[in-house]
Amino acid sequence: MSGTILITNITIVNYDQEAFVSDIYLAEGKIAKVGTGLDVQAQLTIDGTSKGWIVFPGYIDMHIHGSAGFDVMDATEVALRGIARSLPKEGTTSFLATTMTQSADAIESALQNVATFEGDEDEAEILGIHLEGPYISKKRAGAQPLEYIIEPDVRQFNHWQALSGGRIKQITVAPEANNGFAFTEVVSKAGVVVSLGHSDATFDEIEHAVKIGAKQATHLYNQMRPFHHREPGVVGAVFLEDDLQVEIIADFVHSHPKSVKFAYRLKEASRIILITDAMRAKGLDYGMYDLGGQPVHVTETGAHLCDGTLAGSVLTMAQAVKNVQSVTGCSLQELVMMSSTNAAKQLNLPLKGYIGAGMDADLVILDANLNVQKTICRGKVVFGKE
Repeated sequence: MSGTILITNITIVNYDQEAFVSDIYLAEGKIAKVGTGLDVQAQLTIDGTSKGWIVFPGYIDMHIHGSAGFDVMDATEVALRGIARSLPKEGTTSFLATTMTQSADAIESALQNVATFEGDEDEAEILGIHLEGPYISKKRAGAQPLEYIIEPDVRQFNHWQALSGGRIKQITVAPEANNGFAFTEVVSKAGVVVSLGHSDATFDEIEHAVKIGAKQATHLYNQMRPFHHREPGVVGAVFLEDDLQVEIIADFVHSHPKSVKFAYRLKEASRIILITDAMRAKGLDYGMYDLGGQPVHVTETGAHLCDGTLAGSVLTMAQAVKNVQSVTGCSLQELVMMSSTNAAKQLNLPLKGYIGAGMDADLVILDANLNVQKTICRGKVVFGKE
């Protein structure tokens, strides 16, 4: 169990109030007290006096395939632990282990691996699974292998949910596929976030999917029918549907900086969720890697298949936060929304995404330039010098 930590004289940023200087006392993996001049004994004191430090709720990455040489589809404990231990240095304290379109056997192995995984205090917490595919459009497959794309199947999904121990929290679906609408309605009612993506749907089809339960859009702009003035497509519908949250990969490769700014203007911070969509090469040198058995060339221009198709990213959440702030000029409160609070609300996690008494002690301490100084996962400093 984590020890006690007292953080003094640090600027606290939540999504719904002005930033304020205070102390924070952490005990037993929770935020026990927030207030000025706290008179408590702690095993560790972090003094923010004169450092200009700010503290956000820990970043939550709802869409990440891999990092540090590991991939969720490796379906091993070593891989999940490698990913989870690599993320705190970028401020990420929890994430959804994201699969991709593969054979049923490969997906089932990955699901069962997450189901039996037991995390520890030295790593980011796995909140559950994001099932990306195989129920997507072949027209908008991107780096998802065409040969494994199949029609949405409620019975198969229920089997997979059972194998995962109920840990599938989000699924990316093309609603226009055969059985797509029925699937969207059933799975949404079961409490899983249905995210519309890798989709060639029309505006009307997306509108209908939202009415029957879809709550999110997967990596806005990427692998979805683009906007056209005579058929607004998926992109147009996503912008006009206020009930949809949108994932954004703010690496300025998947989306031009002005496209990120455009999304911020139209959706506002309250409906944007920053993600990385990172693959195993994140944090490693440029070179050749793989994604779902496909060779991926990682260079300064991103991660690409041999035909030039984007194949995930090597983005960190820390860089995503800085990138969005640089192009939008958004407030710190809005950054908290986009990097943590919106994801926590979407996943129905009432103890995450906020700094207050009783909340999970998941925190990221930043300097004035938004560089990560320390990351605290479940009440333990797992990144940064003590």
